[in-house]
Amino acid sequence: MSFIDWIQVIFYGIVEGITEWLPVSSTGHLILFESFWPMDVSTEFLSMFRVVIQLGAILAVCVVFFERLNPFSRSHSLAQKQVIWGIWGKVIVGCIPAGILGILLDDFLDAHFYKWPVVAATLIIYGIAFILIENRNKRTRPSIRNFREMSYPMALMIGVFQLLSLIPGTSRSGSTILGAMLIGTSRTVAAEFSFFMAIPVMFGASLLKLVKYGFAFTAGELTLLIIGMVSAFAVSLLVIRFLMEYIKKYSFKVFGYYRIVLGILVIVIAFLFPNLLPA
Repeated sequence: MSFIDWIQVIFYGIVEGITEWLPVSSTGHLILFESFWPMDVSTEFLSMFRVVIQLGAILAVCVVFFERLNPFSRSHSLAQKQVIWGIWGKVIVGCIPAGILGILLDDFLDAHFYKWPVVAATLIIYGIAFILIENRNKRTRPSIRNFREMSYPMALMIGVFQLLSLIPGTSRSGSTILGAMLIGTSRTVAAEFSFFMAIPVMFGASLLKLVKYGFAFTAGELTLLIIGMVSAFAVSLLVIRFLMEYIKKYSFKVFGYYRIVLGILVIVIAFLFPNLLPA
């Protein structure tokens, strides 16, 4: 591995750490990044790398919310532990739809949807959706302001919205946050539930990719993967804390506008440089 390879994979981790949690689509950004600065690895390794690098980002959630999600902590009262077990129960229920269809459709989605027109369209469509929902929410008060008020059917419904993220460019966090807000949750509950659902979903997706790849890493590939995960982890720690503070004061509309601009940028680049993006 050269020094440039190290720098490149660190940048990949930075892009992943930022875009995994902000509702702007990590896939859309990685497609652009890969097009302008492709990694010198096999197609099979790159397909696995895009998913498994997210483990670093997921570990950041575990660290940031460890006390909040630890039902065995001695600092929690019995009532608090019951709430935490309830959160985990709702997370599991919410992950069922994506867990089933994600396994069944993994190869099909990689083959047919990892294309720039799909990414550009989903970036723009969900960007508009964020703006419209935030405009609507100006006139309404969230009916669900904590996890005790969220029912299991509501968690399952948010999980159905998470299915949308199987399409590249949608954003897993974006689809779950939109779904949660549509059924009446506050921004904080929507964002936190999106983070919590990412833990089993992305661990499962990463395991699936690793099994398909066969764990047959060269020393260089394993080094690339570890460096990418570590950089994604470090950046995610900052981004998660930033987002939770940001949404206490501001709406998600800025991310909606950003998605629209990025989607248009993907279209422009695709027409100016037709061989650059995956068609």
